[in-house]
Amino acid sequence: MGITDPELHILDEFEDVEYQRTRVEVSLLESSDKLQAHAYVWSNASDPNLYGDWDFEEWKQVHKESFIKMTMGFMEEQELPGSKPRVATYESFYQQDAAEK
Repeated sequence: MGITDPELHILDEFEDVEYQRTRVEVSLLESSDKLQAHAYVWSNASDPNLYGDWDFEEWKQVHKESFIKMTMGFMEEQELPGSKPRVATYESFYQQDAAEK
């Protein structure tokens, strides 16, 4: 709630082609109220990992640091003229990271 169109555009750019923004109905925990909300849904429905268990604690340990670095790179990239979408930023980040090792 309260997300502006420019903010929604930035989220769309960040999620890029890997996710599709979809309207979903959500139920509030504190009441029986239902709301319409946007959710980003993984585009590759045939991805075998899509339907597995997801562990937030494992994600924090394994992926959080690289995700934050990639996100910071995306934010910096958005300030530049001719900025790249997130997937391209993500790929260039990992190419730089691999070259440094």
